[in-house]
Amino acid sequence: MNNISTLTHSTAFEVRYPPLAEGRELAFPCDDGGHVDMNRLSKRALSDYLYARALVGRMFGLPQVRSVQ
Repeated sequence: MNNISTLTHSTAFEVRYPPLAEGRELAFPCDDGGHVDMNRLSKRALSDYLYARALVGRMFGLPQVRSVQ
């Protein structure tokens, strides 16, 4: 399963949180440095983003910044 949380606007980069075990990957729009504008996230996406950040090393691997072109 590959569920991805996103914003409603497009950006050139996204930060991805891969699952450590079977589960969903989370991805969020960001700048080229991996900085996410949390004020522009929906409530659900913000909740998912904070969840992924808090569980790096437990449920999610290290975040990776990728171009989305």
